[in-house]
Amino acid sequence: MADGNDAAPSVEEILKKYDKEADHRTYPGVMARAVAAIAITFSCFQLYTTVFGVLDAMIQRSIHLSFGLALVYLLYPANKKWSREKLHPLDLALAILGVLAPMYIVANYGQLVLRAGTATPMDMVVGTVGILLVLEAARRVVGLPIIIIAGLFILYAFLGPYIPGRMAHRGVDLADLVQHIFFTTEGVFGIPLGVSSTFIFLFILFGAFLEKTGLGQFFIDISNAIAGWASGGPAKVAVISSALEGTVSGSSVANTVGSGSFTIPMMKRLGYKPEFAAAVEATASTGGQLMPPIMGAAAFLMAETTGIPYARIALAAVIPAFLYYASVFAQVHFEAKRLGLRGLRKDELPSFTDIFFRRGYLLIPLVGIVWLLVSGFTPMLAAFYAIVLSLAAALLGWWAPLPVGGMIVLFAVMKPAFSVGPNGADGILKYFTEMTPMGALAGLGLVLLGFLVFGKKPKISGREMVSGLESGARGAVGVLAACACAGIIIGVVTKTGLGLKMGSVLVNLAGDSLFLTMVFTMFTSLILGMGVPTTANYVITSTIAAPAIIMILAKQAGIPMGPDMPMKIILPAHMFAFYFGILADVTPPVALAAFAGAGIAKANPMKTGFQAIKLAVAAFLVPYIFVMNPAMLLIDVQTWPAIQMIITSLIGIIGVAAGTMGYFITNMAWWERVVFAAGGVLMVDPSAITDLVGLGLLATGVVIQVMKRRAAKATPAA
Repeated sequence: MADGNDAAPSVEEILKKYDKEADHRTYPGVMARAVAAIAITFSCFQLYTTVFGVLDAMIQRSIHLSFGLALVYLLYPANKKWSREKLHPLDLALAILGVLAPMYIVANYGQLVLRAGTATPMDMVVGTVGILLVLEAARRVVGLPIIIIAGLFILYAFLGPYIPGRMAHRGVDLADLVQHIFFTTEGVFGIPLGVSSTFIFLFILFGAFLEKTGLGQFFIDISNAIAGWASGGPAKVAVISSALEGTVSGSSVANTVGSGSFTIPMMKRLGYKPEFAAAVEATASTGGQLMPPIMGAAAFLMAETTGIPYARIALAAVIPAFLYYASVFAQVHFEAKRLGLRGLRKDELPSFTDIFFRRGYLLIPLVGIVWLLVSGFTPMLAAFYAIVLSLAAALLGWWAPLPVGGMIVLFAVMKPAFSVGPNGADGILKYFTEMTPMGALAGLGLVLLGFLVFGKKPKISGREMVSGLESGARGAVGVLAACACAGIIIGVVTKTGLGLKMGSVLVNLAGDSLFLTMVFTMFTSLILGMGVPTTANYVITSTIAAPAIIMILAKQAGIPMGPDMPMKIILPAHMFAFYFGILADVTPPVALAAFAGAGIAKANPMKTGFQAIKLAVAAFLVPYIFVMNPAMLLIDVQTWPAIQMIITSLIGIIGVAAGTMGYFITNMAWWERVVFAAGGVLMVDPSAITDLVGLGLLATGVVIQVMKRRAAKATPAA
């Protein structure tokens, strides 16, 4: 990067360069208020349907898409040359069409159901326009690659009869394809958009409210207090704060730029190379999508696709996520020791107890959402109550759980009365005239809430609450557009049977080898991830690549293929596709999170990307192990074996980290690195035999390192 008169790019400019969602219009005056009103209304609609009941699938998803398309065309210009402060007339027209096309389904829902499968000329026009609007919206917010991929799938639908071999099919005409993709729940309005219109939106809204409460800064401060003093302190702060941030956020690039603007300069000042500093932040931020309780949006799609509860998926992700961050932390530590880097001085660090007692209540929503998910609440209700809890924490501090507990009971009691229909108001009136003991307790909680709110100065203003509603809706449009476009791909897959065809081809290509099938799936996920977001990547790989892994696992287990496959077969295959879709953000040549970090560090982007791969070694290793041994996903494992597995895997991942960095307590020769890496890999595999062999190798490596260090100390300085 040039020096002199060339000003360094700002954090905002870097974010806009590597994250298309950040490159939006910023309107002044009336237009800003109009867009804000649409976004706030969008959030209110989602909250309303959460409390009063989700509408019929097609209606819920159509309204959701109408809001989303309107916001996309109002906020995102067609190209970089168009103004970021004025609305282009064409975008206004597209925004109106974006509302009308999905609302056509709402207005004519009854007739569409009666004539299912028979499209009128008007249906064809609306459906074609709707599909084109979805594709253009995805291009603007997500990027051109996803449109190219969707276009290739559409071409496959039309050219099926002319394709030789197993991939051939009888073909689809335009009318059938439009009908299938736009007027059924198998296409645009399929599972991805369904999940976006329920779970995902609410969790994004939850994250927006947490951001308003200052939780991100709390994470950085508490991480500084915990690890800032240690060797290479700022880098460890980056790992810990990004891991904590990852519990509530699922955007790799945004996390990298957000926390990296603070941590990367600190790492460089301490003595880390710019590429290493940027890679640490990018790798740690990318892992946020793997980190429970709030994982990347694709995890919610996985829950809906597989039928496995989200809480169970989040539980399965605990050990892999822990190993991911343990690996990054260990490598940062070994690099700091190798370079002789110190931590921050005590007078440069905040007090842990001071931070915790003054702002620790901000963690209450996170603890609450974990408890709600574990207690059996649906993800929708858990997210809703967590939103209330985040506001209560900002308003009431440590008192937050008391009134919110009352509100949970209140909604649990009143839920049957909340219905979309003529009896809704009567039901609510009946509730207030026939108070139950549980309702009385809830009412008492609400009275306490009112007393505490008005009796103390709120820590969040009403304006910030409303702003949270707007931020949540804005933050959801990227996922919404990706989900709608992914629905087009799914529509082609279900119409042509491509999923099973592709799975069979992969299995045959791999010669029934599980390892080779996983390698093919890994490269498919990484290549797709270079151009599409994790959500769309997972949708594609879970429909065309994961079935291949499932086929081989089922064959090995002697289980016939069918709709009721056990979790030990289904979950590892889908988690495998999910993991490698995320890792594309730090895998060159298109490693967006790594490149964003390089922009802040003024580092070489490609070198940063390769350094990030090295730091993410655990994430490349662990998926292979949990497919071959699902115990790592806590499937069919008891408490003590699970504890033993965590301990041995942690030792193993530290060994892999030492081998990767070439340092444990002193520098390693190449063969020592092999010993540490091999021993570590064997210990990560949850098997008694591999644990014993791996422990032997690591013990040998440690003894050699100790002897080398003693020999170095005994040698007199020249």
